[in-house]
Amino acid sequence: MRIAIVSPASSGPRSGNRHTAARWAKFLRDSAHKVAVATGWDSGDEDVLIVLHARKSYESIERFHAARTGAPLIVVLTGTDLYRDIRTDPDARRALDLASHLVVLQERGLRELARRHRAKARVIYQSADVRFRHTPPARRFRVAVIGHLRMEKDPFRAALALARLPERHDIEVVHLGSALTPDMRKSAERWMKREPRYRWLGSKPHGEAMHWLARSHVLVVSSVMEGGANVICEAARIGVPVLASCVPGNIGMLGSGYAGYFALSDDKALARLLERAARDSKYYRRLKNAVLARRQLFVPSAESGAVRRLVREIKVAERTRERIA
Repeated sequence: MRIAIVSPASSGPRSGNRHTAARWAKFLRDSAHKVAVATGWDSGDEDVLIVLHARKSYESIERFHAARTGAPLIVVLTGTDLYRDIRTDPDARRALDLASHLVVLQERGLRELARRHRAKARVIYQSADVRFRHTPPARRFRVAVIGHLRMEKDPFRAALALARLPERHDIEVVHLGSALTPDMRKSAERWMKREPRYRWLGSKPHGEAMHWLARSHVLVVSSVMEGGANVICEAARIGVPVLASCVPGNIGMLGSGYAGYFALSDDKALARLLERAARDSKYYRRLKNAVLARRQLFVPSAESGAVRRLVREIKVAERTRERIA
């Protein structure tokens, strides 16, 4: 089949949408489909359009629907789609109606959809092909924060939590990610000046970021909203425990019974978890075992199998429709 994948333009070099589009394109090309990846769809003879981000890609969704009425149109919903835009933005809401298929990236995402939209939705977990061993340092407790510095990520929550632990000189935060605004850069630089245990390293190549993750005791994901953080997939594959804000996107990735959640924007609660993870070996092992129990959800073969099944089902349905017509 001829397939177009649209991922909106991003200012960040490690855009989650961009990486998802690249992985899905590879999966489908490996199954002999002809795949083109772009930031928008204007015209073409594709049999299927796959779009990441309902609101940002709405113009492509609308054009494809008008030009290829009845052709399969798959919309992959991001965190800002699920937890903000489909509630308030008319384009995002219209995209749900125009889509023939919807995809969410973690199990809790289905709960955000109305019944009529849930009926055409499925869960496809993202995957991570990482081969690093978990080898944190022995003499300090290292906390990794990996993600671009933007408001949706609440990027300095770990630094704020660190400031609540003045006696713990052995705990440090290593923060990787691009500052997407001058104000975010200034904030990171100010934190480094006032807190010697906090280091902002800026954007790093993926391999280097994974090296830092594998050399950390825990990963902190403090996001205000998440569709399904790929860095959680990466942490689970390596075996790094995660301390995460208690928002649906993180719960959908780590499970409802996970013991590493803290209340949104609550650096005091995060500080308590950091202290507990650093000093309580039983608690730390509990987190690690829980993350390892989820890792099979995030293997590349599981994601590729789910993507290929979706397209295969569409292909069978199209053939059936052609025979009936």
